[in-house]
Amino acid sequence: MNKLCEMHSFVAVVDTGSISEAARRMGVAKSMVSQRLQQLEKRLGSILLERGRHARLTESGEVFYRYCVRILAEVDDAEGAVQTLQSSLHGSLRIAAPMAFSIRYLTPILSSFAVRYPQLQLDVDFDDRHVNLHEERYDAAIRIGELPDSSLVAKTITPNRHIICASPDYLTAHGTPQTPQELSRHFAMLYVNREPHGMWTLPVNNALESFRVRCRLRTNNAHQLMEAAKAGMGLAILPTFLAAQSIVAGELQEVLAPYAPRGGNISAVYRQSLRASPKLQALVSFLTEQIGSPPEWEQMLATHARQTG
Repeated sequence: MNKLCEMHSFVAVVDTGSISEAARRMGVAKSMVSQRLQQLEKRLGSILLERGRHARLTESGEVFYRYCVRILAEVDDAEGAVQTLQSSLHGSLRIAAPMAFSIRYLTPILSSFAVRYPQLQLDVDFDDRHVNLHEERYDAAIRIGELPDSSLVAKTITPNRHIICASPDYLTAHGTPQTPQELSRHFAMLYVNREPHGMWTLPVNNALESFRVRCRLRTNNAHQLMEAAKAGMGLAILPTFLAAQSIVAGELQEVLAPYAPRGGNISAVYRQSLRASPKLQALVSFLTEQIGSPPEWEQMLATHARQTG
């Protein structure tokens, strides 16, 4: 039973003098109030109320009542502070966000965020490059992957998992690699922002090793990587937020799962000077709430694995 519900019921009984009147004012069944009181006393190991025509506090009940009144008042104050914050957010909020993640997930979330805070003006730039928050006057950036050490504050929204995948047709024609050493015999697509030197870096025996692939395509667009893989051009490293639907639909198949590259996290970053900003706190909370844990795409893959396993 929720502790706050028990405390609220206890205070209501003390204030009204009876379980029946407390239940009426709270709009719940008398049996529910009685059950909450019994569970509260059982959990505390102490009798708080002497039952009778009028409920009376025991010595322990008097002490607990004073604490409950203060705690419930502080909860009300906290909720009021959040509601005031929500209604008072105003001004502009300039955000930089990566293209691939934004197209599939972030754009509807930011639209809902703008609806929740109608006095807040959003200015959103979608670009996979890492903008300079200090020089380019951005309030925050959504970044994906491993973050370098910096003076920026980083708030993790959710882990970002990567997989190596290809179309079933490609794997039928060229075989399924079992070890990274076989990659030199396979065609692959390169994401230039991650693999500027034409090599894949994969974890092998708790260390990172680089592997040459036969490049069929170089691009700075993750959607292009995915479409090329679906078309059977070769292997691609994709984030699960992008690949999940194609995996479930049977258009892509994961390979070399034990050697999947590290994906870091999906994070919100901002300057130290803005760490107390209500607007940024609201943004991070909203993103975390909407994306969920685990996020929608990982739930999708887990369900698919259970159904096909």
